[in-house]
Amino acid sequence: MPEFKQTTLPNGLRIVAETDPRSYSMSLGYFVRAGSRNELDPQSGLSHFLEHMMFKGTQRRSAEDVNRELDELGGQSNAYTTEEQTVYYATVLPKFQDRIVDLLTDMMSPVLDEQEFETERNVILEEIAKYEDQPPFGGFERAMEIHFSPRGIGRRVLGTSESIKAMTAQRMRDYFNTRYRPENIVLAATGNVDFDGLVDEIQRRTNHWAERTASETIPPDDTESLPDGIELSTRVPTPDALQAYCIGIGAGPSSACNQRHAARLLASILGDEGGSRFFWDLIDTGRAEVATCWPQEFSDDGAWFTYLVCVPEDLESNRRFVREIIDQVVQKGVSEDELKQAVNKTTAGCIMQSERPSNRLFSIGGRWLMHNEYIDLDQSLANVRGVDQNAIAEAAKKYLLKEPTDILASAD
Repeated sequence: MPEFKQTTLPNGLRIVAETDPRSYSMSLGYFVRAGSRNELDPQSGLSHFLEHMMFKGTQRRSAEDVNRELDELGGQSNAYTTEEQTVYYATVLPKFQDRIVDLLTDMMSPVLDEQEFETERNVILEEIAKYEDQPPFGGFERAMEIHFSPRGIGRRVLGTSESIKAMTAQRMRDYFNTRYRPENIVLAATGNVDFDGLVDEIQRRTNHWAERTASETIPPDDTESLPDGIELSTRVPTPDALQAYCIGIGAGPSSACNQRHAARLLASILGDEGGSRFFWDLIDTGRAEVATCWPQEFSDDGAWFTYLVCVPEDLESNRRFVREIIDQVVQKGVSEDELKQAVNKTTAGCIMQSERPSNRLFSIGGRWLMHNEYIDLDQSLANVRGVDQNAIAEAAKKYLLKEPTDILASAD
């Protein structure tokens, strides 16, 4: 059976592992409390930009060496940035534990070369332009900015073209030295892991991390003005769009809220891609191409999203359909059969995902980073199975009673 182990090094770095000697692989990840909500206006987009730069070489390895060694280990590796964290991870065979520990830990001390910085700046600008060119054309970012404000949780993960163009390599180095200190980092591991060997290696390789200090002090943001490149209109002009994209946002549970389990099941009943109320009334009937909803959880706050895509002439009638379906759930709740189906679907998904150490990694590392809490599979399943119709009704009244803010991207 899986066993949870954890320790904190003298420098403040936390190490957690869910070990299982039966596994054929192991996964390892550095979880850093460095996301868009940790940035100030002059740093907007830095967490994501820095994620790219972490693959561009260290004192011991060139960028080519980093990528070659990742390929040589034959597993899977990648990184991502969110509002609250940046994660660097890999899955390899257990015999390569020492090699992947050495490589990922070395990557956590990047050179941050000026020339590589300028090259990657162009890559980031292209990424922003490409993203804004795809449906729903920045609509979700606009929803977050309007609901939370364009700072904190609502700050764009990619930043804006304006903020990236104004960025400097020295500012990135200062941000790195501030956010990539050991007390802001969790190293998580899952699968067939030698925990004692892992701790010894990490302690030896990370002692110097506590010496990181920033030289730049950035003044607080001026909350009376908008950051460069940001506007807060609920309309996103898209002259060439053939369809209408409507994003609704309202309050939702945080990842620490007890109602999060009921909210997730409620979203499945309302807006799952197959077998939900939205599906049968809007997708199966051909009224809309997309009709879904979900809660978005952050460590201390949350949002509830609804998302509707259809031809422009059907938009208003479909918005009424969505509101009527939601109102019916708020007023009458959900049936026992609907809840049972949602519970079965959710628990089956949890069990199947848990078979891979790589899937468990993100749950364990992210939860320990934000809440210093471990939730095993049995407890996760119990949390889902413990939701009853009354809990669903309470969640519906709390999160769905108030009309959401709608952001519309369309040609009209």
